[in-house]
Amino acid sequence: MHTIKWAILLSLLIAASGCRFSGPRQIVAFTTDGCSDFPDGTPAHRDLWHKCCVAHDLKYWAGGSYGERMNADLELRACVSSVGEPAIADMMLAGVRVGGSPWWPTKFRWGYGWPFGGGYSLLTPEELEQVHKQKEKQGLN
Repeated sequence: MHTIKWAILLSLLIAASGCRFSGPRQIVAFTTDGCSDFPDGTPAHRDLWHKCCVAHDLKYWAGGSYGERMNADLELRACVSSVGEPAIADMMLAGVRVGGSPWWPTKFRWGYGWPFGGGYSLLTPEELEQVHKQKEKQGLN
């Protein structure tokens, strides 16, 4: 029984570490739902910060390091603030910092274009090429 507990613990640690034993990862096509479970704007201007969320989703889809995620989140806040909504921008920043973790199995987690479990890591040159090709294919460059 003791051995089984250690085997389970080791399996969980390997899964949480983001190790890639299954070969090269493949990115899926970019998708966006705008601001996810948050309004895309005000009642008077329904798409006021929608473009901010799409730009943020593009960065979340590609993923990368913890620092890249932090920059993406701060850029979202700056973008929403730039349309005159600094209080909403701060609220959105708080939401994405909690809800956008790569460890949540959601459709809007950091690195959602890749298989779940990648965590935070700089993209390899091959992965960057995949991102570039997919963006080009979808007319997102």
